[in-house]
Amino acid sequence: MPYISKDFIVDKPVKAWTFLVHELGFSMREAQRAIDRKQLLQNGEIVKRKSDTVSKIVTLLVYEPRPKGLLPVYENEFFAVFNKPSGVLTHPRSRITDYSLNDEIKYRYGKNANVVHRLDKETSGLIIVSKSKEYENELKKLFSNREVEKKYKALVRGRIDEEMKIDAPILINRDFVAIKTKVCINKNGAHALTEIKPLKYFEEIDATLVHVTPRTGRQHQIRVHLFHVEHSIIGDPLYGVNTKMATMYLDGQMDVKSRIKFTGSERLLLHADELKFEYRGEEYSFKSKIDIESEFITFAAAIKKHIHD
Repeated sequence: MPYISKDFIVDKPVKAWTFLVHELGFSMREAQRAIDRKQLLQNGEIVKRKSDTVSKIVTLLVYEPRPKGLLPVYENEFFAVFNKPSGVLTHPRSRITDYSLNDEIKYRYGKNANVVHRLDKETSGLIIVSKSKEYENELKKLFSNREVEKKYKALVRGRIDEEMKIDAPILINRDFVAIKTKVCINKNGAHALTEIKPLKYFEEIDATLVHVTPRTGRQHQIRVHLFHVEHSIIGDPLYGVNTKMATMYLDGQMDVKSRIKFTGSERLLLHADELKFEYRGEEYSFKSKIDIESEFITFAAAIKKHIHD
């Protein structure tokens, strides 16, 4: 668990924010965030306001990165690029998250380093990490202004012979009866455009390897768009399965055998393959060196096995 407890002895009563800022070197913003996240305790009780007085034994829950040795595929003075494995969170979801890409980032570059954009836990591939808040803001602006070209590879169900553009608005699902983390195609949603280029068809598993270029950056855009045109990504436990199966996955109740049976793979077969952008007068172009086609076919072979079993 990356969060650990550190105890401090405070001889004279002081305001919580004073303790964090003057004794531990926090900024006011960091102090407020620590209190909002319930990371500061006094004698075992959570400190709720920055103006509360603390004394005696004060406990701070701090994030301590525990890296596993994942190395960047590129870095310079401004940013680094990692090849995130499938199954690894970009950020910890809670204090009980054992490991995320954040562990590698904070360990190598310090507390002010952050990912600039996100990849789903299930999606593998290239992701950019800024080395300071200044660079983070600059790089995030490139993404918000759509100045970063992203290309993915995916293995999808069925045969695709021609290039296609999927222009369908995406709306975050607010229906509490349904799954809150899912999005849907809806005329009231935000504009979303995805370009699909077929690369190779595999007749034995009735699946097509495609190049995917999202021209907008909506949540789950690639996944929901491919599902919308009836070519869902193999291994997708949210789009392309019924609500019961998706809920089982989200609740952690879907084992590997069931996942292969209902989705076709034990992982989502989607990979962030290329990134291209200009930053501070320099042109950058990155392409993943992973043989993702072979990796996808290895996972998708479970489909064929399941059919014959």
